[in-house]
Amino acid sequence: MDGRITSIVILGGGTAGWMAAAALSRLVPQPTAITLIESDQIGTVGVGEATIPPIRQFNASLGIDEDRFLRATGGSFKLGIVFDGWGAPGSRYIHAFGAIGRGLGVLPYHHYWLRHRAEGGTAGLWDASPCAQAADANRFARIEDRPGAPASGMAWAFHFDAALYAAFLRGEAEARGVVRVEGRVEDVRRDPETGFVTALALDGDRQVEGQLFIDCTGFAALLIGRALETAFDDWSRWLPCDRALAVPCAAAGALLPFTRSTARAAGWQWRIPLQHRTGNGLVYASHAMSDDQAADILLRSLDGAPLATPRQLRFKAGRRRRAWDRNVVALGLASGFLEPLESTSIHLVQSGIARLVDLFPRRGFDPADIDAYNRETAAEWEAIRDFLILHYHANQRPEPFWRDMAAMAVPDSLAARIALFRANGRITRQPHDLFTEAAWLQVMIGQGIMPAGYHPFADRLDAGQLAEFIALNRAHAAHVAAQMPDHAAFIAATCATTVGAEAA
Repeated sequence: MDGRITSIVILGGGTAGWMAAAALSRLVPQPTAITLIESDQIGTVGVGEATIPPIRQFNASLGIDEDRFLRATGGSFKLGIVFDGWGAPGSRYIHAFGAIGRGLGVLPYHHYWLRHRAEGGTAGLWDASPCAQAADANRFARIEDRPGAPASGMAWAFHFDAALYAAFLRGEAEARGVVRVEGRVEDVRRDPETGFVTALALDGDRQVEGQLFIDCTGFAALLIGRALETAFDDWSRWLPCDRALAVPCAAAGALLPFTRSTARAAGWQWRIPLQHRTGNGLVYASHAMSDDQAADILLRSLDGAPLATPRQLRFKAGRRRRAWDRNVVALGLASGFLEPLESTSIHLVQSGIARLVDLFPRRGFDPADIDAYNRETAAEWEAIRDFLILHYHANQRPEPFWRDMAAMAVPDSLAARIALFRANGRITRQPHDLFTEAAWLQVMIGQGIMPAGYHPFADRLDAGQLAEFIALNRAHAAHVAAQMPDHAAFIAATCATTVGAEAA
C-alpha cells in the first residue's frame, strides 16, 4: 500500500521543534525528507527547564546517554517539586516522584497510612517516599531496580537549560539528515479545495513544500492559529494567571535535587537549580498584581546576582480545540498553554510526538486517525488542567486572589475526584492521565484535603501488624535515601558540565 508521507516540514525550532526533528528523524522510515525552518531573528520562550520522569524515556528512545546530555545542558537531577506556602502561609510539602510506600494486597499504601493516622499514629506520608527522603537530605544516585530485589521506589527527572537542550537535539537531528533552513515565513500556501497546507513561502523568494507540517511556532501559532484559524478553548476562568517574569541568577548555595514553587500574593515563583546557574520566574495574575510588583518580588527573592533583565511573557491558559487540523499538527505553545506549575510543558511536546508516531498518517490523512489524536490529546490536557486547578483551589491563604480561587466552581471532572478522595481516600486514574495516583495523593494531602475515612480492607491488619507495616515502609525509604551521596558530589563524579554562566 503506497501513499507514504515522504516530506515533513517543521516550522519553528526551540525545544519543541528540535524535539520533533530529533524524534522523527530516528523513528520515521527512510526515505523521508525532514526540513526544519527557523529564524535566528525570532526568539524562543525557553523557560521550560524542569521536567518529569517520562523525559528519560524520550531521551532513551533517541539513544541519548544521560551523562552526556546533562554535561551538554548544565543539567541536574530532580526528585520532585517542593511547594512552599500553597496550602497556607508557612506550609510546605513535596510532590515527590516515585512510590509512596508499598501496597499490601489490593490496596495502595496510603489507605493503611490513613488508618494509622486515624488511630493516632504520627508517621508522615512522605516518610515512606524514597524520593522525598533523598530530596530532604539533598542526596541523589541512580538506583535501578534489580530482579528479585524489592523495588526501590525511585524515579527522577532533570533540570536543564532549554536553549542548550534544543541545541543538543539539533546536533542529533542534523546528524540523521534533518535539513535546517534559516528564514522567515511570508505566506502559507494552501490547497483551495481541501484547505491543506502545501508550501511555506519564505523571505528571499524561496518556497518549501511538504506533505505533513508541524507547527512549533510558539504563541504565534502561525499554521494552526493564523493560517487554519483553529479554535482555542480559553481556560483562564480556572487558571487566571496570565503573565510571567523570568530571570536567571548566579548559582548559590547547595545544588538541590528538586524544583521549588513558592506561593505569592497573586501567583507563584519558581526556582530551578542548574549546575551553572539558577532559573527563576514569577507567574502572576495581572488583574491582582502589577508588573512592577511582580518584578520587585522576583528580584528581591533571588539566591544570587541576576544574570539578565527579567523577561516578561504574556499568555492565556487553554488549548487548541484540534491540535491536529488537516495536515498540520501543533506542538508546544502553538497547541496551547498550561503554566509550568507541574513541569508539564516539555512533556506535552513529548506526548504529542509519541501520539503522532502512533497515529502517523499516509498522504490521505484519514479522519479517523486525526480524530483519535485529538480525542487523546484533549483527555490528557484536561486531566493536567484539573491537576493544576487543584493546587489553586485547595488553599487556605488569606489574600483576595487565593480566596477567589478557593471559592471558584471547578470543572465537574475535578469536583468528582476531590469528592471521591475526601470521602474515603480513593483515587482513580483514567487511561490518558499523566499524573499517577501518588501525585494526586500528595497534592491533596499536602494542601489540606484529608479524607474522612479509608478503604475498609485496611482494617484486616491488627494494630501490631499495622504498626510493623508502617515501620517497614519508613525504614525502606530511609535505607534507599541513605545509600546515596550528596547530589552535587554525584554530579561532579558523573556529569559535571563545562557550560559557563555566560552561556545561560
